[in-house]
Amino acid sequence: MSLKSERRGIHVDQSELLCKKGCGYYGNPAWQGFCSKCWREEYHKARQKQIQEDWELAERLQREEEEAYASSQSTQGAQSLTFSKFEEKKTNEKTRKVTTVKKFFTASSRAGAKKEIQEAKAPSPAIHRQASIETDRVSKEFIEFIRTYQKPGQDIYKQCKLFLDTMSHKRDLSIEEQSECAQDFYQNVADRLQTRWKVPPEKVEKAMDEVEKYIMTRQYKYVFCPETTDDEKKDLAVQKRIRALHWVTPQMLCVPVSEEIPEVSDMVVKAITDIIEMDSKRVPRDKLACITKCSKHIFNAIKITKNEPASADDFLPTLIYIVLKGNPPRLQSNIQYITRFCNPSRLMTGEDGYYFTNLCCAVAFIEKLDAQSLNLSQEDFDRFMTGQTSPKKQESDSFSPDVCLGVKQMCKSLDLLSQLNERQERIVSEAKKLEKDLIDWTDGITKEVEDIVEKYPLEIKPKSQALAAIDSENVENDKLPPPLQPQLHPAPTPWCS
Repeated sequence: MSLKSERRGIHVDQSELLCKKGCGYYGNPAWQGFCSKCWREEYHKARQKQIQEDWELAERLQREEEEAYASSQSTQGAQSLTFSKFEEKKTNEKTRKVTTVKKFFTASSRAGAKKEIQEAKAPSPAIHRQASIETDRVSKEFIEFIRTYQKPGQDIYKQCKLFLDTMSHKRDLSIEEQSECAQDFYQNVADRLQTRWKVPPEKVEKAMDEVEKYIMTRQYKYVFCPETTDDEKKDLAVQKRIRALHWVTPQMLCVPVSEEIPEVSDMVVKAITDIIEMDSKRVPRDKLACITKCSKHIFNAIKITKNEPASADDFLPTLIYIVLKGNPPRLQSNIQYITRFCNPSRLMTGEDGYYFTNLCCAVAFIEKLDAQSLNLSQEDFDRFMTGQTSPKKQESDSFSPDVCLGVKQMCKSLDLLSQLNERQERIVSEAKKLEKDLIDWTDGITKEVEDIVEKYPLEIKPKSQALAAIDSENVENDKLPPPLQPQLHPAPTPWCS
C-alpha cells in the first residue's frame, strides 16, 4: 500500500485499502497487501513451491553423491579413498561427542539463566490470579452459551477442547504455523455448523465470536508477543519513533480537529483512551472493538469541528495524530496478534476491518514519516528530530535579536488577544444562533396554536334555560284532561251515647 502525501494533507486512496489481488476485501500490510483469504492461498502456494524445490534439491544431491561414489569405485585409489572417508567419519563422530559433552555440562547454567529471564519476565501472582479468574468466567459464559445450541453446541465444545489439547502439544511450532492452525480451526468449525448442522448464518457468526473468545482467552499467554518473534523489538522501535515525533502538530498533519472546543477535546481524550485500552484486552475481537470505538470518537470530533460529516481524507490524518499523541503500548504486538488470531471474516469486511486497515496504514506512515510528508524542509525536520528546536519555540524565536523584550511580550499579548477575539466571536455567533433558534421556536409554537384555534374555533354557547314542566313541550296538551284538583271533605261527627 503506497501512502501519498499532498499539500492538502495525508491522502490514501480507498482502493489502496483493498486486497491487491482485487477480490474486494480489505488488505493488510502484515499480509503484504493481501486479504486473509488471498494471503493464505499465496502462503500455501509458496510453501508447496518451497517443498518441491527442497525435494528436487535432495534428489539432485543424492544423484550426484551416487555418481561420485560410482566413479570413485572405478579408480585405482578406491581403497585409500575409503580409508580417508573412514578417518573423516571418525573425526566427525569425535567432534560430535565432544560437543554433546559440552552441552551436557553447560545445560544447567543455561537453564538457570533461562529460568532467571523467565522469572524476571513473569508477571506477579496477582496478575496470574486475575487471568485465572477471567479464564474461568469466560469458560462458564461459553458453556452457558453453547447450551442454547443443543447438539451443535456439544459438537462445538468438543471441537474446541480438541483444538486446545492439540495446540498444547504444538508450542514448539512457529507463530505463523500456530496462526495457520487457528485460521483452519475457525474455517472448519464455521463450515461444520453450516453444512452439517444447518445453522443460520447469523447464529454461525455469533457462535464463532464466542469460540474465538473462549480459545484465545486460554491461548493468549502463549501466542501474544512470543519470544520466538521480533514483536517486542518492533514495539520498542515504534515507541521510540513516536517519542521522537512528539513535536508534530495537528497543523502539520492537516488534522481537521479543533481541541479548543470542549466537546471536541473530550472526544480526543476518549479516542486516546480507547486506543490505549486495546492492550488490556485478551480477545482479538475485543481489541478490534477498542479500535472501532476510537475511530468513531474521531469521526464525531471531526463532525463537531466542521459541522459536516467527516470524510476518509479527514479520518486518516486524525488517526495518525491520535496514535502520535497516545503512543499506545505494544502497538505492533497487538496488530500482529489481531492479524494472526482474529476471525478472518472480521478483518476482510465491515467497519472493524476498515478501521483496522486504517490503523495499519497509520502505523506504516509513522514509521516512514519524513520532511515531505509534513510539508517541511529537510533542515527543519532534522532540527526537530534532534531536539535542537521545536515548532512552538521556533515561532517564539522568530523575532530579530535587536527587538527588546517588551515588544516580544506585546506581540505575544496581541497574539493571545487575537485568539481570545476569535473565541469571543465564535461565542457571540453561537449566542446569536441560539437566540434565533429560540425566536423561531416561539414563532413556530405560536403559529401552531393559531392554526389549531382556527381549525377548531372556540364556540361560547348561551346560558341554558331553566327546566320547564315535564309536559311543556307536548303539542297535544289541549286534548288531555285537566289535572286533578285536591278536594276537602268534612270530618265525620262522633257518636253520642
